Amino acid sequence: MIVGIEGIIERKEPTLLNLNVNGIIYEIFVSVNCSSKIIDSKVKLNITHIIREDSQTLYGFLDPNEKKLFDTVIKINGVGPKVALAICSTFTPTSFAQIVSSNDISMLKRVPGIGPKGASRILVELSGFIIDGDEDENSDASIHLEASLALESLGFKKDVVSKVLKSCAGSNTGDLVKQALKQLQK
Repeated sequence: MIVGIEGIIERKEPTLLNLNVNGIIYEIFVSVNCSSKIIDSKVKLNITHIIREDSQTLYGFLDPNEKKLFDTVIKINGVGPKVALAICSTFTPTSFAQIVSSNDISMLKRVPGIGPKGASRILVELSGFIIDGDEDENSDASIHLEASLALESLGFKKDVVSKVLKSCAGSNTGDLVKQALKQLQK
């Protein structure tokens, strides 16, 4: 699995790089935002390597938050790498997090390949999406997100977990999970 790559740019297009790494040239897909930030001929990228039955594709990112956004979005049913890259090209990770937190379907529909149903699905799946460094580590939203993820990993449904967490209060993730588990056991 390739997770990072460093080399010299042989060819650059708005969404594609050919990167020469010690004589081997790799084709790497990038977002328009990432491509516009590349100014040197030498570049180091974080990589998402997608292996399918009929292909192996590399997606490159300068910003680790953009990679996190891409990796999170492609896990949603009906969103493939091309749509995920279109999202990364249309929005910065910070602006995307704001769109998700404000439930702005009209902004999300501006992305090529996303209609009203797709936009709604993305917003529901990603409620609580947080960019690293975007929020205080101990903020209420961060604690609620961690508790939600912990409870979902235990097998509880996302909608049930979010309803229960709204009635719970805690200063840290552990307290919140304990309170939620007591309510979920009833």
